This record gives sequence, C-alpha cells and structure tokens, in this order.
Amino acid sequence: MSKNSKSSKFEQAFASLAIIVAFAIAYYLYTQFMGDPINFEGGNPQGHPLPGNYMGMLYKGGPIVPVLMTCILVLVIFVFERAITLRKVKGKASLESFVYNIQELTAKDKIEDAIAACDVQKGSLANVTKAGLLRYRDLQKDATLERDQKITSMKQALEEASALELPMLSKNMVILSTLASISVLIGLIGTVLGMIRAFSALAQAGAPDALALSTGISEALINTAFGITGSTLAIVAFNYFSSRIDGYTFKIDEAGFSLTQTFAASVK
Repeated sequence: MSKNSKSSKFEQAFASLAIIVAFAIAYYLYTQFMGDPINFEGGNPQGHPLPGNYMGMLYKGGPIVPVLMTCILVLVIFVFERAITLRKVKGKASLESFVYNIQELTAKDKIEDAIAACDVQKGSLANVTKAGLLRYRDLQKDATLERDQKITSMKQALEEASALELPMLSKNMVILSTLASISVLIGLIGTVLGMIRAFSALAQAGAPDALALSTGISEALINTAFGITGSTLAIVAFNYFSSRIDGYTFKIDEAGFSLTQTFAASVK
C-alpha cells in the first residue's frame, strides 16, 4: 500500500471519527446538561425554562439543536486541524526570509548550502525547493542534455514536487465549506419544524395552547440562531485558511520561478 493511499485512508477515518465524537459530545450536552430538570420550572423539561436560564432555553430548541452543535464542534476540530497542518506546511522560519535566503545562495551557486537550508526549514515550500535544487545539482553535472532540455527538466521537477505538496494545503477545506452551507440549512429545518409546532398550537380547537405556541416559536428562533452562527463561523474560517493557502501557493510559485530563472542564467 502506497504512502498516499495510507494517508488518504487516515484522513477519511479522522473525518468520520471527528463527526461521530462531536455528535456524541453534542448529544450528551443536550440531554444531560441542557435537559437537566433543574433548568426548568417545576423540574419538568417539558415545561418552561427558568427565567434567564439559557441552558433550558437552548434545550427547548428541540432535537435539531444537537445536530447544529455537532456542526459547530466539527468546525472547531477542523479549525485546529487546519491551523496545525498549515503551521507544519509553513516550516520553521518565515517564508519571505527563506525564499530570500534561497535566492541569495543559488545566485552565488551555493547549491549544497541551499539544500541544507531546506532541510532546516522543512515544510511544503522547502520540500518543493529542495526537489528543484536536487535536480539543479544533477543537471549541472549532466553534459548529455541540451540547454532547453535541462530547463524543461528543471521545470518538470518543480511541477512534480508542487503536485505532491499542494493537495496537503487544501485537504479538509471542503469540510469547512460544507459546514458553511449546511449549518444554515439545518437551522432552517429546525425553524420550519418549530413554526409547524407553533401553528399547530394555534390550530387547536378552542383557546390556543400558549405553552405549545411558545415552545414552537422558541424552537424556531433557537435553531435559526444556531444555524446562522455555525454558518458564519465556518465562512470566516474557510476564507481565512483559503487566504493563507493562497499565500503559500504564491510563495511556492515564486521560489520555483526564481530557481528556474537562476538555473537558466547559469546553464550553457
């Protein structure tokens, strides 16, 4: 089994486990804390929550609440996952300093020093640059290829290295974008169910059931608030990480272009 195949299976398992764990936590909080009888008048979870008791108010949002809580918890998990992953992708030193250092070393034809700097830096940019530098070193010693062939080989090495690193930058971003979409939709489902309950109370024969009416409206508004909150946080996280990924991609392209240009100037 290849390394990429193992990595893909691990990522799928991690995503599935994160969702299951998040739902278990959300359901436990919903039933054991929000649904605790001490949060309601007369100790009855079917009745009104105590004045100012937000746990009881959230519980009255109905069974859609733990689903929305799951979305928010999954969002938190993958925000940490993205932050840790992109920190590793960046490497140790700042990308600007690293790119400038590599440009200086290659301009002085200190290829071995540049490779050593990549080993120290680590991260995706360093990996791509190192792949280019290794090909750079080999092509300098190769007298069988023409100048254009060497430059083409150099570009190919950088493109292949980039193709291996770039998927790591964007993995799991689809989860953030999905949460941004479905959180508000799930909230709307809860809102519709709450309004159905509210209008059902109004449709009862005789005087409307004030308790059922208030429960339905509460369920509708709480789910709306939860859904909008989850969607907003997911959109902010997605845009933030997308901008960071774009910055890393630009630096990888910049380093590859600079390395190719330096090599093209030095090769005969």
